[in-house]
Amino acid sequence: MKTQRRILLNTLLAGSLLGIAAVPAQASDWPAAKPISYVVPFTVGGSTDVVGRMLARKLAERLNQNVIVENKPGAAGAIGATYVANAAPDGYTLFGGTISTHAINASLYKNLKYDPVKDFEPVSLIAYLPNVLLVDPNLGVNTVAELIEVLKRSPDKRTFASSGAGTSTHLTGELFANAIGVPLTHVPYKGTPPAMVDVSSGQVTFMFDQMTAALPLLEAGKLKLVAVTTKDRIALSPKTPTMEEAGVAGFNVASWQAVYAPKGTPKPILDRLAQELSVIVKDREVQEQLGKTMGMQLVGSTPEQLRDLMAAEIPRWADVVEKSGAIIN
Repeated sequence: MKTQRRILLNTLLAGSLLGIAAVPAQASDWPAAKPISYVVPFTVGGSTDVVGRMLARKLAERLNQNVIVENKPGAAGAIGATYVANAAPDGYTLFGGTISTHAINASLYKNLKYDPVKDFEPVSLIAYLPNVLLVDPNLGVNTVAELIEVLKRSPDKRTFASSGAGTSTHLTGELFANAIGVPLTHVPYKGTPPAMVDVSSGQVTFMFDQMTAALPLLEAGKLKLVAVTTKDRIALSPKTPTMEEAGVAGFNVASWQAVYAPKGTPKPILDRLAQELSVIVKDREVQEQLGKTMGMQLVGSTPEQLRDLMAAEIPRWADVVEKSGAIIN
């Protein structure tokens, strides 16, 4: 009888130990268990990658844990987003989200394999990235009003370039077409550099893109800066008017960078990450490199504020996508 009882107790004890081993790491253990993966859904060297690598390094310092950047580019960020949507919600996978992955893609892709709202936990809005209106210097225009006049007067000039179909630069052009009531032809490119080259040579009339990407051609006099798309003027070019100041009412567009985690990530982890990121965006090096050099407007929001931003941006861009006919099957 004693032997049977001992066997039963040993069996129960072994089962209990196995059960404990099967329980995933709790929020109280995070981030000690293993390195954190920070997934960037675009190629190395782009804005999202630059932001991701800066945040990863600063988070590693503050959390005393390695944060490893993984680039998973493709489909306007949808490939990387799908990967993270299916990752374990344990705080060891973070995502560098953007206006594309968490606003535009929701309506752009007919068969999107992730839901930007249901599959993710918002952590923090990191920064806004101002776009600017760029034209060929030989076009002979200095203001938005003069560009609109050229577009209305000359049908052969009604073209605009972008870094790719469905990108924020493409849809900003479509928004402009809707605002001025002039049908425009979109000319997509595989990236920003070739698009800017063709605008600078007059093959395409204008484009919207990030200020930092345009700086080399602007400084060489091969592109002309006409306006910025954000609500306020930008530090990199304080004399350049906003689109609203230039007469296009209600035109306020800014790309943005944010951090997300898979749905179900424990709230204490989300709150800790948001707290750390709010400190990081105030860091002197971050302010210098992302703020002054790249022209980003650094934020560092709460998860709730990022959720509110998405609630406004998703329907806004759905309307633009529908009007432009840019839906991708």
